[in-house]
Amino acid sequence: MNPYLAGIGLGLVLLSAFVLVGRGLGASGAFNSVVAWGVNAVAPEHAKHNEFIAGYLGDGTSSPLKSWLLFEIAGAFAGAMFSGLLAGRVRLVTEKGPRVSVRVRLLMAFLGGALMAVGAALARGCTSGQGLTGGSLLNLGSWVAMIMIFAGAYALAYFVRWQWR
Repeated sequence: MNPYLAGIGLGLVLLSAFVLVGRGLGASGAFNSVVAWGVNAVAPEHAKHNEFIAGYLGDGTSSPLKSWLLFEIAGAFAGAMFSGLLAGRVRLVTEKGPRVSVRVRLLMAFLGGALMAVGAALARGCTSGQGLTGGSLLNLGSWVAMIMIFAGAYALAYFVRWQWR
């Protein structure tokens, strides 16, 4: 898709989210809600006294299904699947460089995802929440977080370029 049209479409989706539900886009909150619900199911006393987890539980009996972000994630997955099916692009494949095994690629993807999850917790939001929602609201912290994400990616690119040669 044309990146400019995709950007306009994403901006319209973000605007619609603000108008319809009064909140922007983001993903990490959905995962945090599910984790908080699971911790509360296994160790309710710990969940009640943990400030981070308690913030996602509300009254302590909340189901993660009450989090609209969970439905946002499900909708994004369903929309991506529908788009891929329409375009004939749905297939099981591991994208990797010519000198990288599938095992190394999957390990690096897992480690990168874990680092991004830690970063999302430290930054108090994922890249979509920080970059799209926080950036559109001109939050200084969101702009700093996104600048640091891009700076880190450019700095690391030199060291992982061997994967694509």
